[in-house]
Amino acid sequence: MNEPVEIEYPSSDGEPLAESYFQLMPLFYAFDTLRRRYAACEDVFVAAALLLYYQEGNPAARVAPDVFVVFGAANRPRHSYQLWKEPKGPDFVLEITSAKTQEKDQGPKRETYRQLGVREYFQYDPTQDYLDPPLQGLELIGGRYERRPPEELADGTLRLESKVLALELRQEAERLRFYDPAPQGYLLSSKELERQRKRAEERRDRAEELLKREQQRRKRAEERLQLTVAARRQAEARLHDVAARRQAEAARKRAEARIAELEAMLRERGGNDTPGR
Repeated sequence: MNEPVEIEYPSSDGEPLAESYFQLMPLFYAFDTLRRRYAACEDVFVAAALLLYYQEGNPAARVAPDVFVVFGAANRPRHSYQLWKEPKGPDFVLEITSAKTQEKDQGPKRETYRQLGVREYFQYDPTQDYLDPPLQGLELIGGRYERRPPEELADGTLRLESKVLALELRQEAERLRFYDPAPQGYLLSSKELERQRKRAEERRDRAEELLKREQQRRKRAEERLQLTVAARRQAEARLHDVAARRQAEAARKRAEARIAELEAMLRERGGNDTPGR
């Protein structure tokens, strides 16, 4: 009896992660920010350039979304995402379009994602050569994809809401960004957070240095004040001694004058008491 042949599902398709720097940076940003956003969620899986196999026994039936998110799948590492071993398929997919991928992104991949029930399929063209507008979104409604055109803000930023992620995708100054409308702020990449942390540390260090200098200045001021008070007390003590000596000298002179006055009176009285001749 022949043993069943074990089917191999490779973890790599041999293709580069991205066509160029322009595609690589938004891919890294999207994966980095979404992975950290859901890091504490045990049932949200975020992947980038991971092979997704959707037919058991057919390794050719696969697709490798640039970034995808599954709500309801365990948050753990995988060599590949084999749909028959997982509770469900992706809810959100983002493809970074390039010259090499534009036809697949618009054609076969779109149909595959529709069949897999991907609720939102977003595409971003970082070089603005293949998509017009460069940020586009599709929403699965009634088994069919309906286009969701982006809104252009006053400053030229393209804004596209993701209901699945409860975020906005924005193309701002030719950069892809995730914007959280709840706290009203952009999701920062690890590098941006690190720079923010370093700036905060530098501000803290400067504040601590300023506080240290202020404490030293106050200490010197207090020491000068103490010296001033001590000098004043010494001066007051000297003045008190001088005044006391002056009072004593004045009292001595008054006493001497009184004594001289009394002696003069005695002499005068003695002369008056002498018997006449």
